[in-house]
Amino acid sequence: MAPALTSNSFRLYSKPTRPATVASAQPRPNLFSFGRPKEDPSAPGDEAPKPNRFFVDFGKLPDAKSLVPAIATGPSTPLFAGARRKDPRSVFVAGATGQAGARIAWALLRQGFSVRAGVSDLAAAQDVARLAAAYKIISPEESKRLNAVESPSDDAAAIAKAIGPAAKVVVTVGAAEKGPTAELTTNEALEVVRAAKLAGVGHVAVVYNAGPGGFPVQSTGNVLDGVTSFFSNLFAQGQSLTLGDLLRKMAELDLNYTVIRAALTDDYAAESSYALTVAEEGKAIGATTGEFKVSRLQIAGLVADVLSNTAIAENKVVEVFSSPSATSKSVEELFRVIPEDGRRKVYAEAKAKEEAEEAANEKAREATAKKKKIEEEAQKLEEKKTRAATASKEARQLVEDAGASLDGLLARAKGLAGGEFSWDKLSSQLATRPPPPEKPKTKQPEASPESLRSPREKNSLGRIKSHIKLWTDEQNPRRERGAIPPNRMVLIGRYTKWTINVID
Repeated sequence: MAPALTSNSFRLYSKPTRPATVASAQPRPNLFSFGRPKEDPSAPGDEAPKPNRFFVDFGKLPDAKSLVPAIATGPSTPLFAGARRKDPRSVFVAGATGQAGARIAWALLRQGFSVRAGVSDLAAAQDVARLAAAYKIISPEESKRLNAVESPSDDAAAIAKAIGPAAKVVVTVGAAEKGPTAELTTNEALEVVRAAKLAGVGHVAVVYNAGPGGFPVQSTGNVLDGVTSFFSNLFAQGQSLTLGDLLRKMAELDLNYTVIRAALTDDYAAESSYALTVAEEGKAIGATTGEFKVSRLQIAGLVADVLSNTAIAENKVVEVFSSPSATSKSVEELFRVIPEDGRRKVYAEAKAKEEAEEAANEKAREATAKKKKIEEEAQKLEEKKTRAATASKEARQLVEDAGASLDGLLARAKGLAGGEFSWDKLSSQLATRPPPPEKPKTKQPEASPESLRSPREKNSLGRIKSHIKLWTDEQNPRRERGAIPPNRMVLIGRYTKWTINVID
């Protein structure tokens, strides 16, 4: 029994192990070292030290940026396309543990492709792979080209990472295609297609199971079928896309594709011995009603042939059915008469028309804006002309009014002058006009010394008066009689003697 695998991907082969050898206890050389190499003191002096192949001397590097490789990316580069170069012989199979997906992966291995099997349950995929290897369903050489990767079904970015270097993608829509029993819907298939666009995949093949167990489910004529369908849609997480919706969205992604529609059946059915017939979309009678079913093993072989020659089946939608009267043909003969899907052309024309209309609308908007601007400028100019005309009219009216006033004044002057008027006479009259009478001058009252004093002087004078005594000739004991004139005061005390004339 092979050992258990725990990584997100595995290969179904193991290399033979070498027998263990006993070596002498020596220190292991360090393959990765940084800085300057150290000398070994225990080494003989005559032997030169062996150079380390992985030694990096950062002192000789001009710049640390030189260690980082430059990756040129453009705006049109897919999200995961630059991470790894695409392998034209590598195919990513979405739902590789489904009924048809497992057979498609096996058919691709038989034709020499490397298969990246996208699975939702990695443990279940390991069991299937071990069983296939144990029962010799796939050879040891084929098991080396099988690599299972864990991939969700509702996240385009995560699916794009799982696609990796694969250049082609296959997805099968129908019941029991997401594991042995789970259903893979058209919504999930669209996410796979979007992931292929993100990963830069060159071609996508979509297998649509339209028979019993697929989409739509074949009606048995029972009334309960409608009730079951009603409640299935009612409690579903989301409304599934129709095949037409899926095709329209695929055409919008600008991605090369091949869509195969068939009513799939088991490999042991009688239809597995019939030859396949390929018809244009909508032209096969009974292909979608389950009348001419196709075994899953037959559809797997057809998908492998298509991916071996994608040019013959590029951008085509076909309906495949089996017929007991048909002869076996190659994939080139089957697909050569099928025309390309018209949805891409319709979408391209509609997109070109929309872009042309948008450009025309943009030009019309620019023309309308220019016209509006010209009209606004013309309106402003007209307003300026109107204002100028109004101002000119007002000026003419003022001149006319001034002339009329002057004429009236002259007429009045003539009337006053007795019918004769001249400027010289008027000027002489103005010159001989008597001057106006002078107004009588009123005598201003003289200012008294008391009114001329400032408040400070008045306060000082009040303090001085407290030390003033009026003396008469009889009351002067120190001076001779008649020495102090009348109406005078003498300031005595601690101050020097002052003589002050009293003003009544």
